[in-house]
Amino acid sequence: MARPRIAVGTFGTPNYVTLPSGSIQVEVRLRGVDGRVRKVKSTGRSKAEALRRLKVKLSELATAPTAGSTSTELTADSLFPDLVKAWLQSLDDSGRLATSTRYSYEKDMRTLVLPSFEHFTLREITVRKVDQLLKDLRKLSYNRARKAKTVLRLAFGLAVRWEVLDRNPAHGVEQLRRPPHQAKALSVGTIAELRSALAEFQAGREGKPGPKPDPQIPVIIEVMLGTSARIGEVLALRRMDVDLDSDLPTVHIAGTVIQVGRGPVHRQDHPKTAKSHRTVTIPKFTAEALADHLSRIGAGEPDELVFSTKRGTPMSTNNFRRALATQLNGSSVGHVTPHAFRRTVATTIDRAIGIQLAAELLGHTNTEITRIHYIEPNLRVDPTTADILEAALGMTRPLDEEVDAGDAGPERSESA
Repeated sequence: MARPRIAVGTFGTPNYVTLPSGSIQVEVRLRGVDGRVRKVKSTGRSKAEALRRLKVKLSELATAPTAGSTSTELTADSLFPDLVKAWLQSLDDSGRLATSTRYSYEKDMRTLVLPSFEHFTLREITVRKVDQLLKDLRKLSYNRARKAKTVLRLAFGLAVRWEVLDRNPAHGVEQLRRPPHQAKALSVGTIAELRSALAEFQAGREGKPGPKPDPQIPVIIEVMLGTSARIGEVLALRRMDVDLDSDLPTVHIAGTVIQVGRGPVHRQDHPKTAKSHRTVTIPKFTAEALADHLSRIGAGEPDELVFSTKRGTPMSTNNFRRALATQLNGSSVGHVTPHAFRRTVATTIDRAIGIQLAAELLGHTNTEITRIHYIEPNLRVDPTTADILEAALGMTRPLDEEVDAGDAGPERSESA
């Protein structure tokens, strides 16, 4: 007689017992995902009813989370949204991500990936399907495709670690090609125009009805130009982070201002990365701007923000951008955005000292990020080449004089 098929993970022939009450009890052994063997029992007025109830109980046990688990058991036949749910829960359990990063991951997954994959099982999402999705998103923008690939790689990485899948389908896709990009720094003349435009706007509103222009905006810009700090890092500065009394005035970058979704703006007690936690010696123009600003707002507690709203709450980065755009509107520098100041600082330091110090000042983990995104390429070749060529090949030589190897360097073949 064939063994009745009950559920995956059970073994042994079901054992039926007639109880004194006349009910039928069926019992089977079940090995759970934790490896432990348990006896599972159910009763009914007949064998069929007892077996039916047992199957329901086994089904519930198979999908219930085990002690310490964060999600239901996944299989290759689980739908993609089940993996997304487990992945997001895993991110929460790890506690390693900043709240803003966790929010961005979920948003990217729900807006860029789920609409295409929500009805597929995990085994049905192949490298080809992922590759096609990324190509479709790439036609819209490189950033959309990049973000989709990131969350797909992370989510399917969990499926591989949990041995649900043998391979990560996001790993075999065609490499995304970054569009041509060239960082653009502000010239000294543009910065002068910027300062002049802000001063004119501030002065032009004096004595006029309506809201007064925020006097913090020019000061914030001077801090960004003197520190290379991100706008969120500047807005998170506390009084205790600013030291203007030392021989070398400094600013300590120890936090950033964030807003998750439509939630409240708040100060995060650490900057974007561990490398971003730094103390920067500031130039004279930044120290003077900060001293004037602190004198204007008066004394306060050490943990109070240097820059804030009228209510004393953190200023959002979006509000700063809007205020800057308003004060520059109609001027020749109305196109300037906060990120341009970081590129300007990086390019200035690179030209004077080198890229290593520029990366350190910006709080980058490696110089490649600084080179690609923040330093304007120097298209002017070192003019020393002109002196070298003039000395070696100039017309001051007799026309019949041959240039020997000592003058022109090592001999090279025509093919070279």
